[in-house]
Amino acid sequence: MTEMTRLDEQPAVSHAPAEDVLTPEKAAHQRRMAMWRLIIVGVLLAFVAFLVLGLQRQNVSQQRASGMAPDFEFTTFDGEAISLADLAGQGVVLNFWASWCDPCRAEADLLEQTWRREQNNGITFIGLDYLDQEHAALKYMAEYDITYPNGADIQSQAARSYGIKGVPETFFISPDGKIQSQVIGPIVSQADLDRRLDEIRP
Repeated sequence: MTEMTRLDEQPAVSHAPAEDVLTPEKAAHQRRMAMWRLIIVGVLLAFVAFLVLGLQRQNVSQQRASGMAPDFEFTTFDGEAISLADLAGQGVVLNFWASWCDPCRAEADLLEQTWRREQNNGITFIGLDYLDQEHAALKYMAEYDITYPNGADIQSQAARSYGIKGVPETFFISPDGKIQSQVIGPIVSQADLDRRLDEIRP
């Protein structure tokens, strides 16, 4: 009985698995893993910061133009080279459009008919085709019998300069080169168009 009691009173022996023992090698491995986790988190944070900064710069650079109109050059679908500087002294209606743009169709006939009325009154209409295919653009122009100068905005250079966000967008530029007004979306009112033209007449 006494011997049994002594056996019962013996302290329990720990049988922890060998892998739970923190050896110097495991400690070094854990430190390396923690360091790599910190590096990965740091790289991710730097990447996110880079994206945010890039978006901020893009937003700043793509503000719609105001004040003096940015100069631009383009070649019409008929092969004529035109720049805004060439049109100094005239009122300019600069319209960004595309053949795939349904709202552009809503204003196409109005722009063409007004151009025919105003072309000898010191007003020039310019169309810049945005992110389009030439054969589709030519088909669109033929459908609406568009005769005022139109051409492709190569690499969207003018679109970036004017900060457009989509099509159609139209800028009304005075003879001294200032943007007097702009329309985001289609122009569907002759009265509104005429009012804006009166603001840019020579």
